[in-house]
Amino acid sequence: MRNGKIIIFSAPSGAGKTSIVHRLLQAMPDSLGFSISCTTRTPRQNEIDGKDYYFLSLELFQNKISQGDFAEWEEVYPGRFYGTLKSEIERLWLQDRHVVFDIDVQGGLNLKNLYPTQSLAIFVQPPSLKELARRLHIRSSEAYEDFQVRLQKAESEITYAKVFDKVLINDDLLEVLSRAKELVENFIT
Repeated sequence: MRNGKIIIFSAPSGAGKTSIVHRLLQAMPDSLGFSISCTTRTPRQNEIDGKDYYFLSLELFQNKISQGDFAEWEEVYPGRFYGTLKSEIERLWLQDRHVVFDIDVQGGLNLKNLYPTQSLAIFVQPPSLKELARRLHIRSSEAYEDFQVRLQKAESEITYAKVFDKVLINDDLLEVLSRAKELVENFIT
């Protein structure tokens, strides 16, 4: 795809970006493709390698860093790396699809800096930190210490919303889905 574009959805963990991205991909399957990120963390229940993430060992991830295989990568939490392979972006462009990212805040900003004219960076913001804590608690996918780390990180990440192209406050899922679809359609046409 000569004019391939990148749509970046970033948010603190638990803000709803994954739900938005999944619904957009269902609504626009012919024009959008999901960028599968790499991570060194273990899969959560129901996550599938090669569909939700590429789950890599720390050693393999570090080898890919040294070989320059990543468009962006970072150590999001101590000892827990995430990244986007350049080959993943190319794979989707070769399928004539625009690339959609469900990515943490710093990763999203790194991609925006790497592809400044080809990307639309959307920040998904929870209605409040209290609501975010409630959502994370319901998800209950991690230990209490990890939960606290995510909340502290969320407070910091919310301050970056202003540097994204657009901000969507996720207080009504149907409304935010409609707005997200409108933003994406306007950007890719």
